[in-house]
Amino acid sequence: MKKICILLAALALINVAAAQDKKEVEKTGFSFGGFPIVAFDQDKGLQLGALANIYDFGKGGWYPNPRQQLYVEASWFTKGSQLYTLSYDNRFLIPRIRFSFAAQFINEKALDFYGFNGYQSYFDASLPSAYYKMSRMVPIGKLDFTGEITEHFYWKFGYNFKYYILDEVKTDALTELPYNKSLFAWYKDLGFIEADEYKGGMTSAWRAGLMYDSRDVENAPTRGLWAEAFMEWAPKWMGTNKPYWHYYAVVRQYFPLAGDKLVFAYRASAQGFLGKPGFYALPWEAVLGPGYDRDGFGGYRTIRGLMRNRIQGQAVCYFNTELRWRFLNTRVFNQNLSLGANAFFDGGRVLKEYVDVSVDPSWTFLPEQLRKGGPEAFHLAAGGGLRFILNKNFIIAVDYGRAFNRQDNGKGGSLYINTGYLF
Repeated sequence: MKKICILLAALALINVAAAQDKKEVEKTGFSFGGFPIVAFDQDKGLQLGALANIYDFGKGGWYPNPRQQLYVEASWFTKGSQLYTLSYDNRFLIPRIRFSFAAQFINEKALDFYGFNGYQSYFDASLPSAYYKMSRMVPIGKLDFTGEITEHFYWKFGYNFKYYILDEVKTDALTELPYNKSLFAWYKDLGFIEADEYKGGMTSAWRAGLMYDSRDVENAPTRGLWAEAFMEWAPKWMGTNKPYWHYYAVVRQYFPLAGDKLVFAYRASAQGFLGKPGFYALPWEAVLGPGYDRDGFGGYRTIRGLMRNRIQGQAVCYFNTELRWRFLNTRVFNQNLSLGANAFFDGGRVLKEYVDVSVDPSWTFLPEQLRKGGPEAFHLAAGGGLRFILNKNFIIAVDYGRAFNRQDNGKGGSLYINTGYLF
């Protein structure tokens, strides 16, 4: 996942004062970028690392979408995570077929775990943060193909692999918790997480579906409809420990209100499992095609302002609405640069519970937090941010989102410094 480059942001800001709206230039050939990473995510902390990005626009006629691109990243987060990413996307090597692959290694020593079924799992901000943590190490690999059926209409097919190594969080703060146990440990002891998946497992899955895409630009669209529906099949004979079917449907649409300067965009998604997967398969936003799966319902990539992984269930839905204002288009050192602002309203909820997490209120041997869950409802948040857009592909994003309910964010709001539009 691409992150913010402070050097690039500074360059943009220095030149804004003298810049005027200028006609965009068509990029050709290769565009190289190798940058240090300085980013921030309220859920993961300060991020430090390095990235390299190569765009190939060919001899002409491809811009603003590159005909191929390569991305490499190595990152470390102050809250105990590591991320290593390699992804490649190619539009021309196989005639009429786009193919992409991605590999990631994620090591999180303090992964957020707030329980299942949304508000049925009570969140207590007064507890030490270790109560809502676990550890996870997961290598990921995926290979996807996309082919055109007719104009704007495509088939998709791919393979995805994840191997999970899970454990309780390692910290001295456990002695400060009720009964010296984290929520993750209580879920195992109560049987909400089964013993054969508590330490992890593997998912190995085929994916296939259809897509309609009429966006004018892929990474910074101003008009068009982008809709997908696909199924994921993770059978036992492919190595999946707990086999399942997984369905996805998502619609994204972009409405120009004042040319490319003011755009209203929305995204609506619903997904769920047929069969009971290992709990570790729940908090993933699947991506069939270029890119890689996104982790966590709640957080920057799905519902800004909510804590990461706040929403986990057998079936979930969420939406994003966003007003995007691009107030400056110019050129800096022969690079196309745009500056923008956005306001958003996001939300989501569990549609079907994963397991029943209610307990008998008379069980006094449990922490009171396990006895205080309520009915599920929509988790809502709103906020705004800024965008720095280079050549309609590399996008620096600064967002702040605030949850409407303190059950969804003990701090009230979350700041994100990252890259890319959400959708």
